[in-house]
Amino acid sequence: MTADQTAIARQFIEAIPHAQSLGMQIVDIGDGAATIAMPYDPRFIGDPQTGVIHGGAVSALMDTCGGAAVMSHPSAPAGTATINLRIDYMRAATPGQTITAQAVCYHITRSVGFVRATACDEDTDNPVATATGAFTVEEV
Repeated sequence: MTADQTAIARQFIEAIPHAQSLGMQIVDIGDGAATIAMPYDPRFIGDPQTGVIHGGAVSALMDTCGGAAVMSHPSAPAGTATINLRIDYMRAATPGQTITAQAVCYHITRSVGFVRATACDEDTDNPVATATGAFTVEEV
């Protein structure tokens, strides 16, 4: 992936309104892989009793990270959209901790990129969620 392609993928992800609203920050992106962090924010608590972040915020993080991985694949797709995304929630994220998603586009065809992703808080040996998905691939 060229520096220009990385910049385009980064600009695209950073321009998504919900990614901005959720405070997503690109940690790393390139060669079909992406890492995006989402700091803890009380606005996104799903359970006021426990302070646990809502699963929808985790879902948005994993979806965005999967799309970023596809966009950064060396085949240089110009854009992407989610076809499907299956998320398995393993446990509640620890309140107060940043959630970080890592995604890899492990296979790509002319029209579809296939992704695996994991979301963790500070306990990286015990994922919050895992995901598999398919994303469209738009030719340049």
